[in-house]
Amino acid sequence: MLLLGCIFEFGSEEFLAFDFWGVLFWKLEKMLPQKQVEEAIVSTFNETEHEGKEEEKEEEESIFSVKSFLWHGGSSWDAWFSCASNQVAQVLLTLPYSFSQLGMLSGVLFQLFYGILGSWTAYLISDLYIEYRSRKEKEGVSFKNHVIQWFEVLDGLLGPFWKAVGLAFNCTFLLFGSVIQLIACASNIYYINDRLDKRTWTYIFGACCATTVFIPSFHNYRIWSFLGLGMTTYTAWYLTIAALIHGQVEDVQHSGPTKLVLYFTGATNILYTFGGHAVTVEIMHAMWKPQKFKYIYLLATLYVFTLTLPSASAMYWAFGDKLLNHSNAFSLLPKTRWRDAAVILMLIHQFITFGFACTPLYFVWEKVIGMHDTRSIYLRALARLPVVIPIWFLAIIFPFFGPINSAVGALLVSFTVYVIPALAHMLTYRKATARLNAAAKPPFFMRSWTAMYALNIFVVGWVFVIGFGFGGWASMTNFVRQVDTFGLFAKCYQCKPPMPTNQTSSLLPHH
Repeated sequence: MLLLGCIFEFGSEEFLAFDFWGVLFWKLEKMLPQKQVEEAIVSTFNETEHEGKEEEKEEEESIFSVKSFLWHGGSSWDAWFSCASNQVAQVLLTLPYSFSQLGMLSGVLFQLFYGILGSWTAYLISDLYIEYRSRKEKEGVSFKNHVIQWFEVLDGLLGPFWKAVGLAFNCTFLLFGSVIQLIACASNIYYINDRLDKRTWTYIFGACCATTVFIPSFHNYRIWSFLGLGMTTYTAWYLTIAALIHGQVEDVQHSGPTKLVLYFTGATNILYTFGGHAVTVEIMHAMWKPQKFKYIYLLATLYVFTLTLPSASAMYWAFGDKLLNHSNAFSLLPKTRWRDAAVILMLIHQFITFGFACTPLYFVWEKVIGMHDTRSIYLRALARLPVVIPIWFLAIIFPFFGPINSAVGALLVSFTVYVIPALAHMLTYRKATARLNAAAKPPFFMRSWTAMYALNIFVVGWVFVIGFGFGGWASMTNFVRQVDTFGLFAKCYQCKPPMPTNQTSSLLPHH
């Protein structure tokens, strides 16, 4: 009767569950002491609850599969798109300017050299990330709600001094990288609509780019990275084809290089081109399997070569020395619907790149004010807004499109991307025990630690002397010259001169 009553009262499914737990408890009570029975029961309940949550999670993911496809990415392809998209943005438009300073041969060679050098230091950063994470996870540290950043890797492996150095260089580089994106937005839109000056456009795009505070992390850049790379691919091939169709201008001259200042300014701009490592650790951390990152940056760089080399070479071939006074390649091409499409696509991509550069700064700021673990996207967005304000302000003070790229490359990228990773790798594995227990061994193409040390010493020496030394002197000389010519808070840097009054009146219709 009790059995029938249970079926009637609870239904068949509930009764079966009731009978299962009843038999389980009876058997446990017979076999184990009371304390062990209680512990076993608690453990069984916890496992069942966990399984239920996992099933609910899988069900939610199946329901929102489209959202997951567009929004939540962590595959090797996502990382590749992020690296390739982050490398080429406004730099596409300044590389022809660099070629006019360097000459064709030096321009091509520096691109190949710094591209390979940058891929090597990205490899070193990935090694150090894996080493840091494996050590911490052995200590029981969980990174479920925490994004690992480069300065934390340096802190965990080398101590607080290196943490401070890494934090200072990385944050300053990302700050000015974001500034450059705002300047580029204003510079580009001016070629579609010149009724507003570039400074006014900077105000407008500063407000637009501030909306990146709502993008939580690099997991959420899947669709943006894919679209961004498509946009720069279109722009690069538009520059190449448009320059070839346009042909060489009358009396074209290719006199570069002519001055050491211009030569090293152009070289440091290319050094900056392949220096997207400031977000490397964050991109790796967003991967489901960060161990696969090792060669992703190199593969991204090889694709970037197919965009930068043809476009810069074709533009320099067509316009030659005229590029010395036009740091934005769009300024020399005729206004067509193809050019307008390229401008619009680059504007969208620069918005995406602004988010790439700012997101690590958002993370740092959240950790400083204790908001990094907050789950509310609106509270985190509100907390991030103070990061955008100084970026906005600096873009208005220094609106120098090409020269600021070179200055950032020489003074910040040289250390952040090349010198610090190479030194950190050598110091981390300076002891035999560290090399013996390393989570990541030397790559297949460089079997010995001695060879790695030799290459790292070369990287440090070359970049410190050529990139920071000569490049710093040249880029700052050029930068100061721009300030003296145009002044701070320049209203419209390298804009078309206003048309004289008598010429304007002669163009008006006569009745």
